[in-house]
Amino acid sequence: MRVWRAGGEFRYLVSPMAEKPSRWKRFTAWMRNRYRLVIMNDSTFEEKWSLRLTPLGVVILVSSISIVMTILVISLVAFTPLREYIPGYADVGMRRDLEKVRSRVDSMQRKMKADSLYLDNLHKVLSGSLQPEKPANPRDTTKKYQKLDLKPSKDDSLFRSDFESQDNTYTLTLGNSTRHTGISGFFFFPPLKGTVTNSFNAADEHYGVDVAAPENEPIKASLDGTVIMAGWTTDAGYVIQVQHSNNLISVYKHNSSLLKKTGQYVKAGEPIAIIGNSGEYTTGPHLHFELWYNGSPVDPQEYMAF
Repeated sequence: MRVWRAGGEFRYLVSPMAEKPSRWKRFTAWMRNRYRLVIMNDSTFEEKWSLRLTPLGVVILVSSISIVMTILVISLVAFTPLREYIPGYADVGMRRDLEKVRSRVDSMQRKMKADSLYLDNLHKVLSGSLQPEKPANPRDTTKKYQKLDLKPSKDDSLFRSDFESQDNTYTLTLGNSTRHTGISGFFFFPPLKGTVTNSFNAADEHYGVDVAAPENEPIKASLDGTVIMAGWTTDAGYVIQVQHSNNLISVYKHNSSLLKKTGQYVKAGEPIAIIGNSGEYTTGPHLHFELWYNGSPVDPQEYMAF
């Protein structure tokens, strides 16, 4: 820039070849420029309210408000009942109710099939289209029974007397384990599919198996039976016990919640509890499962695969 001085001379205050500032410097300078937002009376031009601000301050204010609003929305969704309206975000109670509904639907389907089969057979009987079945072993019509020797043999009599004089309770020993033949004919339903973290060991007073699985997994009854105990204990948390036939009892410990009450009848494979981590003697979500036969504990892994 040139200025006029006395004597008719021009002098440069700034070099005409000075470089222009970069875009970033112009942008940062603009962001720091101060502006005033004024509210005035349209008739009297009286200033009612004013606010000093900069573009940088506006950006910071808008960003802060956005962050606060985002945190509020996430908190409302995560810690209030509003999360139930989000697809795929359900609580444990809803999953438990769905398990109950599914079990009831399965029972209704089996009942409908049985009723349909009964009505079909009844219709055939009433219409006379049902043909009698021929016996696999036809009746003997010769009636030559006089020469039949029905007396037991000497060896048979000795075997019977020897058998009746002994105890009828037998066990079959395989290696180091003892398998009770009285319950070997049962078909056990595994109460839970997972990883066995601690096996049966009567010497250490661990009378069951520990099966680890993800949270909120349903625990199912191993056999048909009646719930004889459903409640809370300090050591094992929520516990449920089922009495089965042949003097057999199954025990399910450390549950997060129970789906059945004392006195209810349950079917094999029916959900009775939800896996949990309740009680003092637990280190994570798992099921402690026990089998008791005639008052003695048995190893569940000999009768079912987890």
